[in-house]
Amino acid sequence: MLKANRIMMPSFNFDNTYARLPERFGTRLNPTPVQSPRLIKLNRNLADQLGLDLDELDNKTAAALFSGNLVPEGAEPLAMAYAGHQFGNFVPQLGDGRAILLGEVIDRAGRRWDIQLKGSGQTPFSRRGDGRAALGPVLREYLISDAMHALGIPTTRALAAVTSGEPVFRETPLPGAVLTRVASSHIRIGTFQYFAMREDREAVKLLADYAIGRHYPDLKSAPNPYSALLTTVQERQASLIARWMHVGFIHGVMNTDNMTISGETIDYGPCAFMDQYNPDTVFSSIDDFGRYAFGNQPRIAQWNLARFAETLLPLLHDEQDSAIAIAVEIINRFSDIFDNFWLTGMRRKLGLAIEQQDDKQLIDSLLQLLQQHKADYTNVFRALSHIAEGPATEPALNDYLPQTPDFDNWLERWQTRLDQEPGSPAQRAEAMRQVNPAYIPRNHKVEQALSAAVQDEDFSKFEALLDVLNKPFTEQPGCRHYQEPPQPDERVYQTFCGT
Repeated sequence: MLKANRIMMPSFNFDNTYARLPERFGTRLNPTPVQSPRLIKLNRNLADQLGLDLDELDNKTAAALFSGNLVPEGAEPLAMAYAGHQFGNFVPQLGDGRAILLGEVIDRAGRRWDIQLKGSGQTPFSRRGDGRAALGPVLREYLISDAMHALGIPTTRALAAVTSGEPVFRETPLPGAVLTRVASSHIRIGTFQYFAMREDREAVKLLADYAIGRHYPDLKSAPNPYSALLTTVQERQASLIARWMHVGFIHGVMNTDNMTISGETIDYGPCAFMDQYNPDTVFSSIDDFGRYAFGNQPRIAQWNLARFAETLLPLLHDEQDSAIAIAVEIINRFSDIFDNFWLTGMRRKLGLAIEQQDDKQLIDSLLQLLQQHKADYTNVFRALSHIAEGPATEPALNDYLPQTPDFDNWLERWQTRLDQEPGSPAQRAEAMRQVNPAYIPRNHKVEQALSAAVQDEDFSKFEALLDVLNKPFTEQPGCRHYQEPPQPDERVYQTFCGT
């Protein structure tokens, strides 16, 4: 493998702490070179945050770097080991089957970030897979993760997308690609499970201490740092899932290997955003029984956290019964913690700053009406943001609202409730517009952009959609069609794993 030339390549401020853990935490190996990489997209704003000076980096060298053909100085590439429950079934060894962690960089603010190549070739964890990724799923992850970041939702980020010049073979041959992903870490619940199922208590403790030191250093002084870790991870996940629900996001594959200790959204496979409100909505082609339906996401998060708690039992207390009691007491708090995050966010979506006892009933009534009338979740809340200011200035907003007596009655109740709030109607409406997006990655628009890129090598729709999604709360001239729900022949009913 070629080493990067200092003059040609940007300097990465590497400090690879995970690579210093014992060998059983991963396998050291370089990415597999690709035939003729070509740079498709580079996130220069993120690169600047990471302290990477890419202004003088030509496209050819950037493609070599972000495909894995060149490994920057200071990197210590490795494939991470982890296990996981997939659709409720435990798989004792998963690991990075098509990803390589290059290392950790310290950004301009002193924060630590993983740099990972996804689609970078076979590893010991590939399980007979080719270790590669197709272009469509790579662009999907770039789009959705960027949109989630703009929506203010904790997420991994995409630094670059590169085509490989080689086909990958799924049902049909597809153009290959590599995604460069940035995360505060790639430690998953499944990482803990990998060692716990092997009864490797030393590794579980090493990993827990590492996670605390890296993500939650304040917990070191807690009376029991490990119960504090479980509590804190649970709070992060409850907050994250609530934020998903606020914007209608459906992850699609909430396996324990797809739940991070940091509380970031990770692995955008068969994910989607809900159009018509229905808590039973499922998009994943492999979720036959609705395990990961929109409305099930809080329950699954709690289930996953219980699996995390199981891995920590030896650290929670020397006596197993006492350890179980500690874990159960913590996990049983999840519903209340989630409900608080969810209700707080839903109040903000409706312009309610003062808490009142009947708020949940008001919110639930609205959601029932949206489901009954098959109304568009995103557009209804955006329309309410305008109505809160006074009579809707744009008649077309009414296209998104159920024109029924029961909805009119609900509007009267809501307006009465708004009259009890501080501030002017204009202030309340503006606050609502800052949390109710005008634009989400509508599934049909995403599919149109990916289809043009994959089939015609036309990236213009991808670029245009990405630009709109980077400003989700600002209504942009000429972009009304990005707000429109899909026509019947445009609806996306299934999304697929693919990276």
